[in-house]
Amino acid sequence: MEPDPMAQDLDINHDTLREIYRQMSRIHEVDKAIQAGLSSGKFMFTYWPLTGQECIPAAIAPLVTAEDSMITIYRGIHDQVAKGVPLKGLFAEALGRVDGVNKGKGGSPHISDPSSGSMLTTAIVGAGAPIANGIALANKMRGTGKVTIVNFGDGATSIGAVHEAMNLAGAWKLPVIFMCQNNQIGEYTPIPEYTASEGFTARAEALGFRGITLDGNDPVAFYNGMKEIIESVRNGDGPVFVEAMTLRLGPHAGVGWSHLLNKEELAAAKEAWPVPATRKLLIEAGICTEEELDAMDKANAEEVKEAVEFGLASEVTGEDEMLLDVYGDPDVVPVRGQRTQRAAEPEFTGETKEMAMFEAVQDALDLSMQLDDNVYCLGEDIGDDPGGVFKCFKGMQSKWGERIRPTPIAEQAIIGCATGSALVGMRPVAEIMFADFVGVCMDQITNHAAKQRYMSGATTHVPMTVRMIAGGGIGGFGAQHSQSTEAMLLHQPGLKIVYPSTPTEAKGLLMSCIFDDDPCIQMESMMLTYALKEEVPVGDYRIPLGVAKVKRPGTDITLITYGWQVMQCLMAAEELAKDGISCEVLDLRTLLPLDYDRILASVEKTGRALVVHAAVEFCGLGAEIASTINETLFGQLKAPASRFGAAYAPIAYSKTIETAQVPNVGSIAARVRDIVK
Repeated sequence: MEPDPMAQDLDINHDTLREIYRQMSRIHEVDKAIQAGLSSGKFMFTYWPLTGQECIPAAIAPLVTAEDSMITIYRGIHDQVAKGVPLKGLFAEALGRVDGVNKGKGGSPHISDPSSGSMLTTAIVGAGAPIANGIALANKMRGTGKVTIVNFGDGATSIGAVHEAMNLAGAWKLPVIFMCQNNQIGEYTPIPEYTASEGFTARAEALGFRGITLDGNDPVAFYNGMKEIIESVRNGDGPVFVEAMTLRLGPHAGVGWSHLLNKEELAAAKEAWPVPATRKLLIEAGICTEEELDAMDKANAEEVKEAVEFGLASEVTGEDEMLLDVYGDPDVVPVRGQRTQRAAEPEFTGETKEMAMFEAVQDALDLSMQLDDNVYCLGEDIGDDPGGVFKCFKGMQSKWGERIRPTPIAEQAIIGCATGSALVGMRPVAEIMFADFVGVCMDQITNHAAKQRYMSGATTHVPMTVRMIAGGGIGGFGAQHSQSTEAMLLHQPGLKIVYPSTPTEAKGLLMSCIFDDDPCIQMESMMLTYALKEEVPVGDYRIPLGVAKVKRPGTDITLITYGWQVMQCLMAAEELAKDGISCEVLDLRTLLPLDYDRILASVEKTGRALVVHAAVEFCGLGAEIASTINETLFGQLKAPASRFGAAYAPIAYSKTIETAQVPNVGSIAARVRDIVK
C-alpha cells in the first residue's frame, strides 16, 4: 500500500504508524486492566507500572521478529506485550497460575517466552545487560544476523553490571542494543539526585561505541532512529547504546499517578504521554478517523478482557510443582531421607596417558570442543599467551580461534555472558580465576543461572559450566585467594557442584558438567593443579554426577571428604592403620547431587563417620552431612557423626597458621582417635 501524502510528511508509512499506535493501545489496555484488578482486590501480585513508556517497545516491534531476542526488567510488561508474549499466558503467569507462560513459577517480574524471543526478565536492576551479551555472542558466533535488545531504566546506569557488559560488548563488537528507557526517576529517586551526568550516551562513547539519544515519546522520530540502529547492529557494526527519553507517570510500584511529580509537572507529562498524543496525531494527520481508533481500542480492550478471564479461570500453581524444574532431573534435589541410587562409572580399560590436573582439564576442554560446536571457553587471560594463569588453555586459542575468548577482568560480564549464550543453546565453560572471586559475580550465578530453569517453568535452561580454582594448603596466598567457597554455592538451589581430587576425576567430572543441561561448577584445588600426576583415560571419559567413590576400604570409621582433603585423609588413614584403626575414605567427588546412598551405606558398615573439608567448619557441608547421618542412622551408630573443617578465620598468609587452621594429616588422625576411643 502506498503511503498517503500526509503520512509522507510525517516521514513514516501510515500503516506502520497505525501499527505502532495499535501496540501502544494494547499496552495501555494491559496497564489499565492490571491497575483496575489490583485496585479492586481481584489481583494479588506486585506491579511496577509502565505508564508513559508505551511508545518505546511499540515503535521497536515492527523492526524486529520473534527470532530477535529481548531481555527486560520487572517494569518491562510493556516490552513483553509488544514483543509478542501471549496475553493469556502473561496474565496467568502474573496471577501465579498453571497456564502462565512459565507455569506461574516466575510471576510478573520473571517472564520468559522463547517463542516470542522474550528470553529473560530480571528483578535485579541492571543484571540483564551481561546476559544479553551472551545471547548476542551466540548470534555472532553462529552468524545469524539476529539482534538482541536489553531494556533497563536510567537507574540501572549506576550498576556495575551495566558498565561491565557495555565494555565487553564494545570490545567484542557484539550485536546488542542497550536500551536505556530514561524515565528520569530511578525507583524513588529522580535525576539529578543520583548522578551528575547530564545524559548517559557519553558512557558508551567512552567505551568505544555509539551512544544515541532519541525521543521515546515521539513514535515517528523514535521509529526512524531505531530503524537505522537495528540495521546497523544487524549488519555487524557493533553495539549501540540508546537513551530513550520518556517519563514515568506512575509510582515506582502500585497503582495511580506518580507522587514524585508536582501538579504542573504531572500535567505537562500527561500532555506528552504518547498514547493520547499519538492518537491525536493520527486523527489530525488524516491517517485515521476517531471511529477507526475507537474500534482499534475496543478490540484491544476485548483481547485484554479475555486474557484476564483466562488467567483468573486458570488453576493456581500447586505445591506439587515445588521441587520440579529446580533441575532437569527432580531426583537431584536433596530431600531428607532420600537415597537415590546412581550407578558408578564403568571400569575403564582403554588407553591412558600421564597427566597433571591442569593437563587433564585441558584435555577435557579440547575433547568437548571437538564433540560439540556449541562448546566454547571464556575467562581472564585464557588466550595465547599465557594460556590461562594455571596453563589450562595453553595453545588452545591458536587451535580453536574465537571459541577461546579472553575477557576483560569483569566477573559479572563473564558469568552473564555465559548464562545468556547458554539460554540459546551454547555450552560455555567460564573460568573464574579463584573461588574467592565468586563474590563478585554471585548475583549472576545464583539469581540468574541457578534460578532460570525454575523461574521459567523449564521453558529455558542454562547448560553452562563454571570452573574456579580453590586455593589453600600452599601458604602465601592469604585471605582473598585461599577460600573454599562451596558452602555459599551449595545454599543456592539450581546449581550442581563438583570438586575433584585427582586428574582423572578433574577430566571425567568436567566433561560430565559440560554436557549437563543444568549450570555446573567445578572447583579445582590449586594444591593439586601441578603436584599430582597419574594415568588419565584418553578420549571421551565421563564420571556421572552424584556418584561418590570409596578410595580406601575400612571397617572402623568412614572419612567423608572431597578435593585436596582426600589426599590428607588417605595419608591420615595410613597413619591410623599403624594404631590398628581401619578408616574407610569416601571421596564425594560431587557435592550436589549428593550421593547419600553411598554415604549412608559406608557408615552403616563402619558405625562411625567424620566429614572433613578445607572450608570453614561452621555452617559448612560437613554439618549437613553429619546431621543427616545422625538423623538417619541414629540407632546404628557407635558414636555420633561429626565434622572437621577449617577454623573460623580468614585463611592466613602465614603457612604456619594456615597449616594449623585447616585439617591436615596430624589433626585428622587426632580427631579420628578421639572418636574411635
